Amino acid sequence: MNFPDSNLPWIDSPFFEKRLEDSGLTEEEKAFVRSYADNGYIIFDPELPESLLDEAVEQMKPRFEKIKGNDKRVQDAWRFCPPVQQIAAHANIMKKVQMLYQRGPIPFQTLSFCEGTQQDTHSDLIHFGSIPQRFMCGVWVAMEEINDFNGPLHYYPGSHKLPFYEMIDFGVKASSLRVKKTMMEYAKNYPEFIKKVIDSLKLEKHTLNIPKGQAIIWSANLLHGGNPILKPGSTRYSQVTHYYFEDCMYYVPRLSDIAINKLYIPDIDNIVTGEKIRSKYFGKEVKPSNGLFLEQKARRMLNSIASLFPDEVVERVRSIVKR
Repeated sequence: MNFPDSNLPWIDSPFFEKRLEDSGLTEEEKAFVRSYADNGYIIFDPELPESLLDEAVEQMKPRFEKIKGNDKRVQDAWRFCPPVQQIAAHANIMKKVQMLYQRGPIPFQTLSFCEGTQQDTHSDLIHFGSIPQRFMCGVWVAMEEINDFNGPLHYYPGSHKLPFYEMIDFGVKASSLRVKKTMMEYAKNYPEFIKKVIDSLKLEKHTLNIPKGQAIIWSANLLHGGNPILKPGSTRYSQVTHYYFEDCMYYVPRLSDIAINKLYIPDIDNIVTGEKIRSKYFGKEVKPSNGLFLEQKARRMLNSIASLFPDEVVERVRSIVKR
C-alpha cells in the first residue's frame, strides 16, 4: 500500500532518515537538516548585507522611542519599514527554511526589538498552531552583537520533541469569552507548567550569544525565552520573523478548544505578497462557521481592550508572547 508521509514536517517524520538519504541534498545540507531535526534549532549566517541591518535599526529607532512602558517591541513593522520586510522575505533565509520543512514558507509576522525581552520560557506552538501540526518556525536575526549582558535568548535543545501542551493541559479553557479570567489563568498557569516540565525532565538550558548578522531558526515546539538584562540600559537590536508553511490550516491554540469545535482562525497576511493567508485542509479553503466567526470577532474586540486590565496582568501576558 502506497501512502504519503508529506503531511508531517519531514524532520518530525518516522521516515526522516530514509527521506533525507533520498533527498538529493549535499552532505553539508544533510548535516544542516539533521542537526535541526535532532536539536530543534540551527544557528547560521544568512549573509544579510550589514547595510540592510543598519537601515532597519535606524528606521525603527523613532518607533522605539515612542514606546512607553516595559514592552519594547514593535509588531509587524514590515508593513511600514521596508528593511524589516526585506529581512523577513530574504531569499537566503527562505531557502534554508524551505529546505528544513520541504514546503513553501510563508512569513506572516515580524517582531522588532531594541532591548532584551526577559520573557518567560515558552513554545511558539501555544500561539501559532497548524493542521497538520508543527508546520511553523521562527527566525531570529541579531542586528548587533548579543552577549550575556544585553538579555540574550535562551533555549532548550531537544525540547521540540516534547508533546505539544495545549491550554487544557494546564487547566485553562481557551475559548471562554471571559477574557480577563482566561488571560490571568494563562499568565499564571502556563509559565509555571513549563518550568515544572523543564525541572522534571532536567532539560539543559543554552544561551544564544552570537555576533551581528547571525541568526537562529527554531522549530515550533522548541522551548525558548529571554535571559535577564545584566547591564541596564543596554540595547539588543534584533528581529524575529514567524513562518507558516503552505497548504495548512492556521489557528491560535491559546484561544482554541478543538475538543468542542472552537478553532480560532487568525487574520494574517503573507509578508512577501501582502495578500491574506487562507487556511486549507486537503487543498480546500477552510473558514469558521458563521456562529464561530461572530464569536471570534467578539473575542478580537475584547482582546483589544486589554488596556482596561491591571498592568501586571497585561505585562505578564506580553512577556510570554514577545520574542
